[in-house]
Amino acid sequence: MTDNVRGLDAARVNHGFIAAIVVVATIGGFMFGYDSGVINGTQKGLEAAFDLGRLGVGINVGAILVGSAIGAFGAGRLADAIGRRNVMMLAAGLFLVSALLAGAASSSAIFILARIIGGLGVGAASVISPVYISEVTPASIRGRLSSVQQVMIITGLTGAFVANFALARYAGGSTAEFWLGFPAWRWMFWLQAIPAAVYFAALSIIPESPRFLVAKGRDAEAHTVLTKLFGEAEATRKVAEIRASLAADHHKPKLSDLIDKTTGKIRPILWAGIGLAVFQQLVGINVVFYYGATLWEAVGFSEDYALQTNILSGVLSIAACLFTIATVDRIGRKPLLLIGSAGMAVTLAIVAYAFSTAVTGANGAVSLPGNNGLIALVAANLYVIFFNASWGPVMWVMLGEMFPNQIRGSGLAVSGFAQWIANAAISVSFPALAVSPGLSVTYFGYAFFAALSFFFVRAMVNETRGRELEDMAG
Repeated sequence: MTDNVRGLDAARVNHGFIAAIVVVATIGGFMFGYDSGVINGTQKGLEAAFDLGRLGVGINVGAILVGSAIGAFGAGRLADAIGRRNVMMLAAGLFLVSALLAGAASSSAIFILARIIGGLGVGAASVISPVYISEVTPASIRGRLSSVQQVMIITGLTGAFVANFALARYAGGSTAEFWLGFPAWRWMFWLQAIPAAVYFAALSIIPESPRFLVAKGRDAEAHTVLTKLFGEAEATRKVAEIRASLAADHHKPKLSDLIDKTTGKIRPILWAGIGLAVFQQLVGINVVFYYGATLWEAVGFSEDYALQTNILSGVLSIAACLFTIATVDRIGRKPLLLIGSAGMAVTLAIVAYAFSTAVTGANGAVSLPGNNGLIALVAANLYVIFFNASWGPVMWVMLGEMFPNQIRGSGLAVSGFAQWIANAAISVSFPALAVSPGLSVTYFGYAFFAALSFFFVRAMVNETRGRELEDMAG
C-alpha cells in the first residue's frame, strides 16, 4: 500500500532531515566497503611480513568474514534489545579499533584478531543500516533511500582502492617504506581510522528508530521522532499503526518466532531471505572486491595497472547503483533481480571462457592471447555493473523491509549470518580454486549459481515495492 493511499501528506515530510539520517546511517555502508576492500592491495605486504603461503593468505583475507558472520547474527538480536543506533555506534568503535590494530599487527595471529574485530563491525553495519533506513523512510521512496547503502558500500570499496593505489604509487609499491618508516600496506589500514571516527561522531545526531521505541513502550519518544520526520498528524497515526502491528503478537522478539506456529516449520519468508543472502555471494562478487589486484596480476597485468582496474570497477559499480536508486521504486525489486541474474550468468560465462585460453610463457609469465585479455576485462566489468544494478543493492533493500515487525531482528540475524558464511566460503576458497581446478572452472561455477539465482527469484521472492512495513507478512 503506497503512502498516497495511506494518506501521508508529502508536503509535511521533512526530506532534509530524512536525507541527513540516511547519509549518517550509510556511513556504516562506507565503512563496510572500505574495511572489505582495503585488503585488496595489501596481500603482498601480508605475505612478506608474515611469511604466508596461499592458504595463509586466504585465512588472513577471510578472517574478517568470521567476525562479519558473528556480527551480523548478533546485531539483529542486539538491535532489538538496545536499539538500532546504539548497535551502529558499537560498530563504529569496532571499525576504529580494527583499523589501528591491523596496521600495527606484528604477527599473522594479531592481524587475524584485528580483522575479526573489524568483521564484527562490518557484519553489524551490513544488517542494521538497511533496517534502520527502512524504519525511518516513507514506503514510496524507501527502496531508493535504502539503495544508498550499496552506493556507500561501493564508495567505500572504491575509496580503499584509490587510497591503496595512491599509497603504493607514492611509496614505490605496497611493500615499500612510507611515512615514519612503515611500509605502505600498513598505512592502507591506518587510514580507515579517519572515516571510522567520523561515523562514530555523526551517529550522535540521528534519532533512534521509532519502531524500536514503540516496541519498547516509549511511544512518546517515537511520536517526537515521527513528528519531525512526517508531521504531527502522521506521527499520531503511525504510532498507533506500529502499536497495532505489534499487539497481535506482542512479546519479546526471539529466534523461535521464525517458526510458523501453525505448521511448525520455518517461515517461507525466512527461506526467501536466506536464499537472497546466499545467492548474492555465490555469484562470486567478492572475489573481484577482495582479490581484484591478485586476479588481474595472475593473467599478466602489472600491480599498478591491476590497482587501476580495481578503481575502474569501483566507479562503474557506483554508476550502476545510481541506476538502481532511480528505478527500484518504479519497476520494483523482483524485475531488477531477474535482470541481474541473467546478465551475470552470461558475463561470468564469458570471463570463464577468456580465462580458459590463458597461456604460460617461457619465463613463467601468464597472459591471455589475442583480444582475450580485453574480452575478460570488459566482461568482468559488465558483470560488476549487472551485480550492482541488481543483487548488490536490492538484496539489502529487501532484507531491510521484507520481514514483519515482530521477526525483523531475528530474520535479519539469520539471513545476515548466512550471507557472511557464504561470503567466507567463496572468499577463503578462491586462492586454492584459482590454482586447481583453475580460474576458468571457478568462474563457470559462479556463472552456474547466477543462472540458478534467476529461478530462485521467480519461485520464492515476492515484490515489496510500495508496501508499508506494517503490511509485511511472514
